[in-house]
Amino acid sequence: MDKMYTKKVLVIDDEQTVLNELCDMLGKNGFETTPCLSADDALQAALDDTFDLIISDINLGMESGLELCQKIHRIDTCHETPVIFLSGAQIPDIIRRSHVAGGTYYVRKPFDPSVMAELVDKAMWMPHILHAHITPRQTAEFV
Repeated sequence: MDKMYTKKVLVIDDEQTVLNELCDMLGKNGFETTPCLSADDALQAALDDTFDLIISDINLGMESGLELCQKIHRIDTCHETPVIFLSGAQIPDIIRRSHVAGGTYYVRKPFDPSVMAELVDKAMWMPHILHAHITPRQTAEFV
């Protein structure tokens, strides 16, 4: 019998309470989490391991979560990893900017844990949906 695979989530927020809340919620839903308080720690974690999802705050102190996730997506093992961005700041045009940076979803802080859990489940399917719909079309074009 195959061993069940536990999905891994990289969680990045410079606020310890938010980081704890996210990791607790994800843990209760059966996910393995790697919490990071800084962009440097998150980038190193992405280089050291493979993740099924990234949840990142947009404002990471002096760093931008948008730029961080663009760097992470340049790593071969992470280029298709879905990203959920979080922010409590009022930033003009942030939803469009988060999508341009590779974000799957954008969530305002404070977040509803049940809504976040639902978005996590949906985001986990994004790479599978893309492969199922894009790859056959690309292959058909070359036949």
